[in-house]
Amino acid sequence: MSSMEERMELGVAAAPGSSSSGLGVGPVGGALDAGPGSAGLAGIQEESGVRRDGAGSEPDPDAPPKKRVRLQEGEAGKLEERLYSVLCCTVCLDLPKASVYQCTNGHLMCAGCFIHLLADARLKEEQATCPNCRCEISKSLCCRNLAVEKAVSELPSECSYCLKQFPRSSLERHQTEECQDRVTQCKYKRIGCPWKGPFHELSAHEAECSHPSKTGMELMGILDEMDQSHRRELQLYNSIFSLLCFEKIGFTEVQFRPYRTDDFITRLYYETPRFTVLNQTWVLKARVNDSERNPNLSCKRTLSFQLILKSKVNSALECSFLLLKGPYDDVKIKPVIQHHVFSNDANETEYALLPISDSVECNKLLAAKNINLRLFIFQIQK
Repeated sequence: MSSMEERMELGVAAAPGSSSSGLGVGPVGGALDAGPGSAGLAGIQEESGVRRDGAGSEPDPDAPPKKRVRLQEGEAGKLEERLYSVLCCTVCLDLPKASVYQCTNGHLMCAGCFIHLLADARLKEEQATCPNCRCEISKSLCCRNLAVEKAVSELPSECSYCLKQFPRSSLERHQTEECQDRVTQCKYKRIGCPWKGPFHELSAHEAECSHPSKTGMELMGILDEMDQSHRRELQLYNSIFSLLCFEKIGFTEVQFRPYRTDDFITRLYYETPRFTVLNQTWVLKARVNDSERNPNLSCKRTLSFQLILKSKVNSALECSFLLLKGPYDDVKIKPVIQHHVFSNDANETEYALLPISDSVECNKLLAAKNINLRLFIFQIQK
């Protein structure tokens, strides 16, 4: 026992240079020595503790939110593509350029496709439906989506001239007024200069343009062509002013209503109720694409009309007449004067094209429940 106690006393009171002092061993209950080896060990323990905390700890719900990582250019481009696919028209798959309509289930349609669907349904004698969910659509059931219209106007779009990105709301102004690469014409085009080019080259071209130095004889041919077009317009307005000087003038609001023929293959036509002008009873009829078999399959659409005298007359009735848009319609109709001599044997005029500008205006008329126009009749006195 005495030898064991001696050995324990010797271990506790070891010399400073021994291996026990390097491990920081001190008296029982005393503090550990802070030697160089202990500092390194403490650092390793701290680092391993940090790693263990980061690997195994769960996120603290009370901790402040981390800063979001900024999207890379490629990811932002993908986001724009996703927005394009979400906000595009379900019919033409393009972003709407004007009004946006939605069905009762929220599917989006641009104004042109919406009107076209209503016009097609009228031609096929069917109820117009949404292409996605087949729910019924009409001007009373569908409404505009102003939030989508605003979002679409802020999406970037590429200028077709300089290929730079601009918000869609400011793209039109940029392309017509600001873009240096937009196509423009020489200011001497009125005297025959055919030049067309980018705007930034306009000043250089006008400084070298040869048309200002042309002789009077060379310019006379160009001015004659311009005078002919102005002469035709002036003749139309002079004819209208002359008709307004007639003694017997009548006008009325007419409403075309859609009907179907009784043929095996029914065709759509329009007819007005009987109306009285100049003490005579009249009826107007209209047809689509001159009674084409399947006008719904044609992209080009026209309306032609016919004026019918229903009253019996004792003598020939010579009249001029024209149709204009009604007071509450926004369709664009160019005035064209028609002429016919009515009698009991020739009480119907030939079908004449309604002078609307294009098929888009025709679809507006077909999509409406009724077509409202204004008719002027001028009786020519002999």
